[in-house]
Amino acid sequence: MHTSGKASVSNGVVMDRLGYGLYKVPADDAHGLCTLALEAGYRLLDTAAMYGNEEGVGRAVRDAVDAGHVERGDVFVTSKVWNEDHGYQATLAAFEDSLKRSGLDYLDLYLIHWPCPAKDQYVDTWRALEELYSRGRVRAIGVSNFQRHHLEKLLSRTEVVPAVNQIELHPYLQQRDLRSFNAEHGILTQAWSPLGRGSLLTNPTITHIAAKHSRSPAQVILRWHLQTGGAAVAKASSQERIAENFRLSDFTLDAVDMTAIAQLDSDTRVGSHPDLVN
Repeated sequence: MHTSGKASVSNGVVMDRLGYGLYKVPADDAHGLCTLALEAGYRLLDTAAMYGNEEGVGRAVRDAVDAGHVERGDVFVTSKVWNEDHGYQATLAAFEDSLKRSGLDYLDLYLIHWPCPAKDQYVDTWRALEELYSRGRVRAIGVSNFQRHHLEKLLSRTEVVPAVNQIELHPYLQQRDLRSFNAEHGILTQAWSPLGRGSLLTNPTITHIAAKHSRSPAQVILRWHLQTGGAAVAKASSQERIAENFRLSDFTLDAVDMTAIAQLDSDTRVGSHPDLVN
């Protein structure tokens, strides 16, 4: 059972299993919310070029470091190359743009946001990430929304195995085959939309388990993510929720709970299918 708050990815870099997600966080709110997240104990902040809030994320990290609240080496910042910037040279340029917006000297993790199979450029895009990694511009590289067939092609044509595959994952979409494939190749599975965009918070199974442990439904679901061996980035927009979601280390779901949650899988997505995004 994986209950640790930390994960060591394939190249030895250590990252938190629970991160703060910035999807659909307005640019003007990013600095304040990231500051709250850092104060609550989060050390992984997940942004992307497409989110439009890299500047606020980077500023929150720099301010926290300057104030002596954290060391830069203890904060793990993820960003992602957007679909319009696939291709070797375009990806290198996009990375520099992200770094400049953040005001940071390096990123901790850089991901291909979507495989965009119709473009069929993700292998060249990945080679750009390998170059950035070899030059020390980023501590680890990975992918997001890659299905098994995308990964098989990538692994057969490139050198560096992705450290992370960030995918839609929650009790309604448990992706067991893909999680297994990731694990076989030393790729950490990291969930986006770990709460199913809130659709799971009123599920009777989840609310029953939450009542049993005197926890919130969100805490139960995030705890499930950790105990299945994965990682997750969770968004919250209030100080109370940000802090609540982070408090997962002092309870454990038992075998009955885990079995009940396993039975919720209905292969239901709240986001787009990776084969259809281009």
